[in-house]
Amino acid sequence: MKLRRLALPLASVLVLATAAPALAQTPIDPLDARDSRRLDRMEQVLRELRAIVFQGRDSGKPVMVQPAETDYQLQELTRRVGDLEQSLTRVNGQLEVATHDLAQARHDLDAVKADNKALAARATSLEQAQTQAPAAPPTMTMSSGAGLAGAPSEAAPAAPLQTSSEAFTQARQLMLSGDYSGAEAAFQDYVARYGDSPRAPEARYWLGKTLTARSAYSDAATAYIDAIRGWPATPWAPDAVVELARSLVALKKPSDACQTLDEFTRRYPKATPAVQNRAATTRTQAKCAA
Repeated sequence: MKLRRLALPLASVLVLATAAPALAQTPIDPLDARDSRRLDRMEQVLRELRAIVFQGRDSGKPVMVQPAETDYQLQELTRRVGDLEQSLTRVNGQLEVATHDLAQARHDLDAVKADNKALAARATSLEQAQTQAPAAPPTMTMSSGAGLAGAPSEAAPAAPLQTSSEAFTQARQLMLSGDYSGAEAAFQDYVARYGDSPRAPEARYWLGKTLTARSAYSDAATAYIDAIRGWPATPWAPDAVVELARSLVALKKPSDACQTLDEFTRRYPKATPAVQNRAATTRTQAKCAA
């Protein structure tokens, strides 16, 4: 129990301090442990009273007596130290968990790097095999005025390109020149021959563009879906998602278009302003919820 402050006249305090030795000399019966502690505490208080009296006896002012709170302070300090130890134990546990998670993440990253390296080696091997393969014989086609089946036309397609990079470049040049029909055929050929190459997703994206140009929205949607499978972080991916949504609107599937646009907002928040404006227009056309 916390003792209250006592304001005593100096004379009264002197009487208490003088009577203390007499009380201490009075014979008492043997005390149990609890009474002994109480007596020790009283003696401590009396010693503090005597010290306060001697310090303030020349001032003539009432002496303010405040009991010592050493035991309480020690208990409070012990409690705080215990709380700190518990907090330190908890932090150490969290650090151990974080260290384990970091080690696991590094292990997973190493595994992904190994898989990517294996895929790159496989793609290189396939390209080399395509390069070294003998050229296919020219395809025989029917002329518009032929009367007999199997009559060859006078024109024959050029020999196949040697590398996937050359094939991709030629398809892109056809598209940039405005030959969407030729670009569509070139990109379809690229996807068929180099479907596992690193640029195959981009080829499917451009194939979708050529299909959209001739309003083949169902095939275009399929091409865009194959292009953005895995949500790649590439410059053309945000536009591919918006083009997919536009194809779905044209196919009378506004709900699917809105879901696609929601994914666009979530996965590509830093898309260019032009792509974001087209996405907003498509959202309005699909009547998506705000």
